[in-house]
Amino acid sequence: MDMPSSHISGDQDETATDDGSRGFFGKLGARMGRQRSEPVTANLHTRDALLLLQNYEESGRGWFWATDAEGRITYITDAVARLMGRSSGELLGKAFTDLFLPVDSHGERQRTLPFLMTKQSKFDELPLRSAFEGDDRWWAVSGRPHLDSAGNLAGWRGSGSDITAQRRSAEDASRLALYDSLTGLANRFHISKKLDTTLAAFSQQQRSCAIMLLDLDRFKQVNDTLGHPAGDALLRQVAQRLLKIFGDKEMVSRLGGDEFQIILPDLEDRGKLGDMAADIIGSLSQPYSVEGSRCIIGASVGVAIAPFDGQTSDDLIRNADLALYAAKGNGRGRFRFYSSDLHQAAEDRRALEEDLRDALARGEMELSYQPVVQSKSNMVTGVEALIRWTHPERGVISPAVFIPIAEEANLIWPLGEWVLRKACEDAARWPGDLRVAVNVSPIQFANEDLPKIVANALATTGLPADRLELEITESVFLGDSAETALMFKALKSLGVRLALDDFGTGYSSLGYLQSAPFDKIKIDQSFVRGATVPGSRNGAIIAAIVALAEALEMETTAEGIESLDQLDLIRTLNVSHVQGYVYSKPVGHQLLIEHAEAGSWTIKPSGPAKQRNDRFQMFRKVGAIHDNHRYNVVIRNLSTTGAFIEGILDVPVGTRFVIDFGEGQLATATVRRSMKHQQGIEFEQTMVSDGNGGLCTRHRVSPYLIAAATQQATSQLALPSFTTTNDWKAA
Repeated sequence: MDMPSSHISGDQDETATDDGSRGFFGKLGARMGRQRSEPVTANLHTRDALLLLQNYEESGRGWFWATDAEGRITYITDAVARLMGRSSGELLGKAFTDLFLPVDSHGERQRTLPFLMTKQSKFDELPLRSAFEGDDRWWAVSGRPHLDSAGNLAGWRGSGSDITAQRRSAEDASRLALYDSLTGLANRFHISKKLDTTLAAFSQQQRSCAIMLLDLDRFKQVNDTLGHPAGDALLRQVAQRLLKIFGDKEMVSRLGGDEFQIILPDLEDRGKLGDMAADIIGSLSQPYSVEGSRCIIGASVGVAIAPFDGQTSDDLIRNADLALYAAKGNGRGRFRFYSSDLHQAAEDRRALEEDLRDALARGEMELSYQPVVQSKSNMVTGVEALIRWTHPERGVISPAVFIPIAEEANLIWPLGEWVLRKACEDAARWPGDLRVAVNVSPIQFANEDLPKIVANALATTGLPADRLELEITESVFLGDSAETALMFKALKSLGVRLALDDFGTGYSSLGYLQSAPFDKIKIDQSFVRGATVPGSRNGAIIAAIVALAEALEMETTAEGIESLDQLDLIRTLNVSHVQGYVYSKPVGHQLLIEHAEAGSWTIKPSGPAKQRNDRFQMFRKVGAIHDNHRYNVVIRNLSTTGAFIEGILDVPVGTRFVIDFGEGQLATATVRRSMKHQQGIEFEQTMVSDGNGGLCTRHRVSPYLIAAATQQATSQLALPSFTTTNDWKAA
């Protein structure tokens, strides 16, 4: 092996560095310096040292390098030069520092190689990455300066070793510490740190940041039905869908189980956030293919926004979790924004769960029946049984509130069994042949005893089987399992009718209609309500559903018809049956008997001529601000575009107010109608869905601005107050 002459000169000062710095080169130079006095022995030692050096380099366990005083390479192990895509000859004369990437470009917190060599400092095991394209190796490099007899820098000598495997292992360990091994998303620890730093920075800059917590609906059924490997595969697909929506891997995390968190910096527009949440729910609710099985799950989303809903990560996550809990409690497949009343709502929910356990025994449950009408003749052909709970203290409680509670508390089975028996018992006493439809939850459908319960209810009450219709949602097709097919076969063998409920909500598959023996398809009201809006494609979708049903000899029922223009469209599209307020609200059992005893029950449709924005009846106290005065008023109904308020006398049309809904929600509105103490107002900017069937403002006033305004107002307390010339009086 050829060695540069500078490495074997006899005038090297071996005392310039300590013994530990000599290595092969130092010891070799010292020994060769004694060649004159010990010629034969020195030659043998030199030859042995060179052979040992060569064997060590060829073993690949390490390599050597040397430079002149300017840091230009005078020697480098040829094997390592080849790994860098060069030969040792090509590298001679080049700056040693050019072999490696700058430390700062890889985030290392250490002194750099150029700095250490400039300061003539020794270094040990300095991790450096190869600068040559295509070479992704890491090296641990050590070096010592060596001096001439005058004490001046003569060059550098050192060694190196390949630490690529160790480095990658450490990176993998670091990745596991920050990212979820199953989905590749950020894990709980990583996203928590990310949220902390984001909120800290944004607080100083007075910027907003939203977070979403989401939980998968019916995921446990996938694990129970198809096994945990299928559940893991499903979670990976969920992660891919979330990344497709949001893109930024650092902002989407899996907290564990089937819970996910998303950080959305600089976003506080609740209209946009609501649309995003709806997109998430829609995307995650589309069918999955897992290990050859078709799965359908859903998602619920809770949203909290800093600084409105909390300025620390703990507060924000707690409030988003509360919103998620409320979303799941309101029927799942929903989103919900945080609001302060959710704390009380959570307490109320826990109390309702306790009361629900005894509601049946105390006789607080009853059934009402909504007519199902033949669209062409206006004749009632059947009714849908709807459960009602009259709480002794809280009055009537909506099924949308207590049914999800019953599902979570494992009360849905006894409740569902009671509804089935009671509906059959009532229907058996009706004159004529009106059919009664009863909803069957996925939990009931999954119970193998369901056919026995249905058969017992029919036998006990004497109701003919063809007068009972079981309404089943598409979520029962979770895994397309053989058990599902057997359940359909068992129910159909009893002679009952089967209806596919909420068809068209995004889970639908023509495969259902091929395999399941349905007698009717119920078209979801979300299609109906938008069908008359100009430019809507819902009418074409309804027409396609009707054509499909007719080809399969099935009836169709359109749900939620409320206006005459909706009814006209439904009739034009040949939907066979209609259910909605345009014909009748649910009626009590006694009133139903009276209609049935009169013979054929025909209802004349009535309602608004055209579909209008949903109006929410309420009694809500808010503030109405005009000039420098605030009036306490009550909202009697609310829509996305306006409201009906009362509480101020004789307000001129055209007057502008700022309506204060509380919690930073301010809406500018103009009076369009005025009748003594009542006014109809139109909002300047439309309200948006709060995810819970209600409405909220798109934006809120930042607490930062409120604090600044309060401080300014306080500083001006000594100034004369402004008095408006308006002579309105509070009603």
